Amino acid sequence: MYNNTFNLILLFLLTSFAASATGHPDWHDTVGAKSFPEKTNEFCVNDYTNQPDTVINWAPVIQKAIDQCSNQGGGIVHFKPGLYPSGSVFIGSNTNFRVDEGVTLQGIAREEVYPIIDTRIAGIEMKWPAALVNIIDAENAAISGNGTIDGEGKYFWDKFWDMHPQYANNGLRWALDYDCQRPRLLLVSDSKNITIKDLRLEEPGFWTVHILYSENVTVDGLTIRNNIDGHGPSSDGVDIDSSTRILVQNCDIDCNDDNFCLKAGKDADGLRVNRPTEYVVIRNCVARAGHGLVTFGSETSGSIRHIEAYNLKATGTLYGIRLKSAKTRGGTIENVYIHDIEMDDVFVPIRGTLNWFPKYSYSKLPPGIDEVPEHWKTLSAKVKKKDGIPTFRNFRIENISATRAGSALEVTGLKKSEIKNFTIANTYIECKRPGYINFVENWTFDNVEIVPLSNEALTEENAENIKWINQ
Repeated sequence: MYNNTFNLILLFLLTSFAASATGHPDWHDTVGAKSFPEKTNEFCVNDYTNQPDTVINWAPVIQKAIDQCSNQGGGIVHFKPGLYPSGSVFIGSNTNFRVDEGVTLQGIAREEVYPIIDTRIAGIEMKWPAALVNIIDAENAAISGNGTIDGEGKYFWDKFWDMHPQYANNGLRWALDYDCQRPRLLLVSDSKNITIKDLRLEEPGFWTVHILYSENVTVDGLTIRNNIDGHGPSSDGVDIDSSTRILVQNCDIDCNDDNFCLKAGKDADGLRVNRPTEYVVIRNCVARAGHGLVTFGSETSGSIRHIEAYNLKATGTLYGIRLKSAKTRGGTIENVYIHDIEMDDVFVPIRGTLNWFPKYSYSKLPPGIDEVPEHWKTLSAKVKKKDGIPTFRNFRIENISATRAGSALEVTGLKKSEIKNFTIANTYIECKRPGYINFVENWTFDNVEIVPLSNEALTEENAENIKWINQ
C-alpha cells in the first residue's frame, strides 16, 4: 500500500544510501581483468571463405580466423554485418573476438555442432558440450562489441521438458539436468585476464555466462534476454564458479533462473576439487525476471567468501538476496557485504535455506541397476555427515529498499548449522507478511522497518541472540 508516509520514508532511505555506505573492503580494487588485448591486427571472418552464401555452419570458418589471429600473436577477429549460424568456437590468448552492431552469432540447434569437452557443470566435473563461444586455457582475451550472440535455446529447452516427466516420475529429478546435455552460451574456463563486454546475449541452451576456474575476469555492460521465446530452464544469467577476483558491472538480466549466481562445486566432487569463489564485486546491475538478484549456491562445497554486491536493482525477480545449499554440500559462505539495493515486486527480498530442493539436491541410485552413467556415480558418491553441513556466516546487508514484496524474510538454517552473524541495517521493506527466521544466531536488525499489510510480526524460532536496534 503506497501512502505519503511510505513515500517519505522511501525518499529518506534512497537519498541517504550514498552517504551511509561504510566503504569498500580493502581488496575491492583488485578484481577484474588487468589487461585487454592491445594488438590491432584485424582478421575478418568473411575473408576466410570464398562462398559465404553456402555456409551452413560458420564455426570452421570463424575458427580459421581465430587461429590465424592467434598464430600471429593476437589481434581483432570481427565480422561483416549479418547473421552467422554456428557451432562452438574457441578463442585463444591475446584475441579480441568482436561481435559488432549489426552482427548476430546464432547457435545452431543441433547437438553435434557442440563438441564434448571435459568441464564442470552444475557443480561436478564431467564430459559436457562446449559452449557456443569458449575461452579455455587462455590469457588476455576478450569477447566484445555491440552485437548479439543468440543461443537458439528453445530446441534444448523443449528437449529438457520432454525428458522431465519420465525422470520426475521415477525419482531421478537429480539426474535430469546432467543427462539432458545443453550447451552454455559463453564459457570462460581456466583463464586469466578476460573481458566480456557490451554484448546482447539471448536464449542459451543452458547457462548464459559461466566463469569457471578463472582469475581476474571482467563482465561489463551485458544485456541478457532469455525469455523471448518461452521460459528456458536453467537459463542463469552470470554464474561465477570457483573463480577469483571477478568484476561484474553494468549488466541487465532477464532470465528464468538465478540472475547473478556464486557457485563452488557440489557434494563429494566439489569437496574433492575444493576451489573457492572469492573476491567478487557485483555492482550497478539490474535483475528483471529470474530466480535471484544475487544467489549464493546451491553449489557451495568449495566455499564462497569475500563478496561485495552494491548499487543493484531488482524488479519482478522471484528472490532478492538468496542463500541456498544442502546437507550434503558443505563449504563455508562468509564475509559478504551487500548494500544499496532497490527491489520492487520481488517475492522475498531475503531468503535462505540449507535444505534446498531435496528432489534435486540428494542423489540416490535406483535399486537393481548395475550399469549407470559415470556422472551418476559422481553425483551419488557419499559425503560424510560432518563434511556435508554447510556454514553461512558474517553477512552485512544494509541500505535496502523493497516495495510490493510477498514476505520480507524467509530464512531457515539447520539445527547443526545456524545461519549466524548477520547484520541488516537501514532497511525498509513493504510487504504482505513479515515472514520468518529459523535456526539463526547472532542477528542484528539496526534501523530496520518491516511494514506488512497484515498485523503479523516476524516469526522467530530457534533464534538465539536476536537484537532489534533503533526501532
